[in-house]
Amino acid sequence: MKAPRMARIGWGLAGALLALTAFVAWDNWGDTWLAPAQQDARPPALAAPLEPTAQIERGHYLARAGNCVACHTARGAAPMAGGRRIETPFGTVFSSNLTPDARTGLGAWNSQDFWQALHHGRSKDGRLLTPAFPYNHTSVITRADSDDLLAWLQSLPAVDQATPPHTLIWPVGTQAALAVWRSLFFSPRPFQNDPAQSAEWNRGAYLVQGLGHCAACHSPRNALGASGAVDDLSGGLMPVLNWYAPNLGSDPETGLASTPLRDTVQLLRTGQSPQAQTSGPMAEVVQHGTQHMTETDLHAMAVYLQSRAQKTASAAPVRAKVSLAVAIKGLKTYERHCVQCHGEQGQGITTAAGAVAYPALAGNRAVLLNDPTNLVQMVLYGGYGPATALHPRPFGMPPAVLELDDRDIATVLTHLRTQWGNQASEVTPLQVNRIRAAQGH
Repeated sequence: MKAPRMARIGWGLAGALLALTAFVAWDNWGDTWLAPAQQDARPPALAAPLEPTAQIERGHYLARAGNCVACHTARGAAPMAGGRRIETPFGTVFSSNLTPDARTGLGAWNSQDFWQALHHGRSKDGRLLTPAFPYNHTSVITRADSDDLLAWLQSLPAVDQATPPHTLIWPVGTQAALAVWRSLFFSPRPFQNDPAQSAEWNRGAYLVQGLGHCAACHSPRNALGASGAVDDLSGGLMPVLNWYAPNLGSDPETGLASTPLRDTVQLLRTGQSPQAQTSGPMAEVVQHGTQHMTETDLHAMAVYLQSRAQKTASAAPVRAKVSLAVAIKGLKTYERHCVQCHGEQGQGITTAAGAVAYPALAGNRAVLLNDPTNLVQMVLYGGYGPATALHPRPFGMPPAVLELDDRDIATVLTHLRTQWGNQASEVTPLQVNRIRAAQGH
């Protein structure tokens, strides 16, 4: 009796597995099996096609808005020729060559091939792309913008540079594993205007959710590396980079709801505003991306982001009970390393032209974040803000990774977070040590 029952169970499991396999295959490649006339029919054009020169210029603008160069250009190499090393929790991915080289780039691709990559996350040959390429966001992009992007890419000098093979842990990089991952976490999401909102709001939403791919950083990721929806801006720790991307829906964290729109536009254009300064990965976004965008588009993004930020009451401030020894050491470290630039009262320094040379620490939202990761990163590794047309020579902060130990950094950051009216939790040496260890130092 047991043998027939076990056989039925076995056949049932085999049938379920076969059905699941068929579903995953259809979910990832089913559209390619349809008649050509049914495959990704082009949506009707919203406007007359641009002249070739105008289309190329438009594509260049869109590539900058999407910060494509940041991932698709290796240090010291030709622009957009790929090969940049991108570390993930599952191994290393190398970006693709997007120049019009026929052998190693996009020279043999047509607009439908490119649209397939952006909309479906599939290469010309049907191979599934790794989600290090944020195709959940590029699926938002319209067909017209996709065509303009390709026109610009195909106007670039061709570079014969093969993409190095990825070194992902098995089975993460296999097509089967990617297909299952995509069936769980990916579905193309073409942008849909919200009729209840203004044209400007919708433009801002399109830029933030699509080309800007803001949720790629400002959305938490699960254990399998999947982020939230393209409009999930709830913040989280960025894997591998170990920077905390603030919750853009929280006014207490970012001030987006209470900050004047002109100041948010200024931050995106120059990397600094009266209320904030960009650093780390966001500085790169401004450097290569948002500073090149039009005032109109930046204002639309600011309108959308402001609408998403909730004017919720801040949590009751944490009044850290700091020991006398920690307070004294923190003050001494601040006086020795920080006071010359940030001032005795944490007031910072402003240039004669009104630009922020060294930011104020008193009332600084980055200083007061519950998660001190970004503060520790800045003290350990220093860095510069983005060099932009309106702020071409930003002042920098020297790294202290070899000069200050974990206790030094913890006490000085505790000093910043508990002085001049600041009220935030104490930073511990263990927190600093974990962040330092995550970066391999």
